[in-house]
Amino acid sequence: MKVIIKPIVTEKMTQLTEKLNRYGFRVNPDANKLQIKQAVEEMYNVTVTDVNTANYDGKKKSRYTKSGLLTGKTSAFKKAIVTLKEGDTIDFYSNI
Repeated sequence: MKVIIKPIVTEKMTQLTEKLNRYGFRVNPDANKLQIKQAVEEMYNVTVTDVNTANYDGKKKSRYTKSGLLTGKTSAFKKAIVTLKEGDTIDFYSNI
């Protein structure tokens, strides 16, 4: 089971990273906090001190187009915010 799907790189998460040394990841909905901690530590060689998770439901969306009303739903996902030990950092752009 792949635990980490992708990192969340937004303006809000960048501010959290700079102030509190916290990083956001989109994770597998079945993963628990211990699995997330182990996956981040293995992938980025850092020490994780805290993991917070949040489950997001999909939202219903609709829009009006020339051919009529289109309806759909965004996918549900789970987000994990990981706090690292003081002095540890993750560089998402090193592989580019």
